[in-house]
Amino acid sequence: MIEELLPESVVVVEAYGEDAARAAGGPEDVSLFPEEEAVIAKAVPKRRREFTAVRGCARRAMKKLGVPPQAVLPGERGAPAWPDGLVGSMTHCDGYCAAALVRATDVASLGIDAEPHLPLPNGVLGAIALPTEEARLHRLNSERPGVHWDRLLFSAKESVYKAWFPLTARWLDFSEADIDVVADSGAPTGSGSGIFRARLLVPGPVVDGQRIKSFDGRWTVRDGLLATAVSVPYPTERAKAAG
Repeated sequence: MIEELLPESVVVVEAYGEDAARAAGGPEDVSLFPEEEAVIAKAVPKRRREFTAVRGCARRAMKKLGVPPQAVLPGERGAPAWPDGLVGSMTHCDGYCAAALVRATDVASLGIDAEPHLPLPNGVLGAIALPTEEARLHRLNSERPGVHWDRLLFSAKESVYKAWFPLTARWLDFSEADIDVVADSGAPTGSGSGIFRARLLVPGPVVDGQRIKSFDGRWTVRDGLLATAVSVPYPTERAKAAG
């Protein structure tokens, strides 16, 4: 699902179902390193399952890139600390988890997020959405009522933040990126796909000497899940794509 949203150079490993750890590739892939065990020593069982399953996905992605399996520890603000030479992102929700990794020479940063395709709890949209975003969601709800656009906006903001933080080591508030979502045409009710652009309302990261003013992403909805992904290309690659 998420691999469809990212460049071909990115390796994505996903797991579905209640036993996501086994779906990720078997017990040998989800054994935790001692330093990972220490992180979740006091975690409740649900948190432990999620932590383990998504690292099973990450280990398989490393293997596909020719990198020996290594511990993935939460760093500043919980951002995963990847092996040298790799950038990536992880996500999990009920019944699904995924890891996306790529060589740091190919992509500057990544962010992925998955959510259940359900409305946001009451009061959350007002806390995360700008007035301009709420106006666009109102239009999208009228045109495509089968998609929970509020949850999609939340997921897109999560993916944007996950791509932003490794480049800046700074917090990005929900109000500091204005996201415009565009839907592809012709999808059945309750599913869909499309693109989004996040216009940064604060100074963006500098990549290869150029300041980034916006992040571009893709989204998809199907089988009760919603996923978003952002890849931040190097400026030369962005110019090639635009040209």
